[in-house]
Amino acid sequence: VLIGGPSGTGKEVLARLLHQSSSRAQGPFIAFNTACLPDSMVEDMLFGHEKGSFTGAIARFDGYFAQADGGTLFLDEIGEMGLEAQAKLLRFLQEGEIYRVGGKAPIQVNVRIVSATNRDLETQVKNGKFREDLFYRLNTVTLRIAPLRKRPGDVALLIQHFLKDDKLGISIVKSISPEAMRILQSYQWPGNVRELQNTVERFKIL
Repeated sequence: VLIGGPSGTGKEVLARLLHQSSSRAQGPFIAFNTACLPDSMVEDMLFGHEKGSFTGAIARFDGYFAQADGGTLFLDEIGEMGLEAQAKLLRFLQEGEIYRVGGKAPIQVNVRIVSATNRDLETQVKNGKFREDLFYRLNTVTLRIAPLRKRPGDVALLIQHFLKDDKLGISIVKSISPEAMRILQSYQWPGNVRELQNTVERFKIL
């Protein structure tokens, strides 16, 4: 499954919902942002490495593919992945097997791949920045999340959810006045759901 949409719209939340609603719900859900590391480290984190395969590899490391066996691996910002790592991801999608860095034996893993991007991958393909064959393997099912400004009806529901969320401490703010709600629903929310959540947390604090 490939999930598209602007940053902050809740693509990982949707990925978790897909996992929890599937036959893999009892298996692991592993999330990895492919944009946060250089290509060589992305390969190491995804596929793992054997002891002694490079300086500092003092023990074998099971990468995220092995850790997600029987479950779902969520690859966020897939459009940022380098071409070398893309080639190795494509091999897994075609063969269902991985090789640890420094390893010689293939390892069979059963993993559902859910990926997400805020980029236009078709344009990336035309510009030579994303493999065409990988693109067609990833987007078997494509879901697109609209920006929050295009779904103002969600604002009130999300605000009520964030008001009840006490992860960061119990709030004395329990409701929003109708006038304030109208203002919040008319705002464009360029930062999408993430900006709305931070705004509600600010309400709680102040």
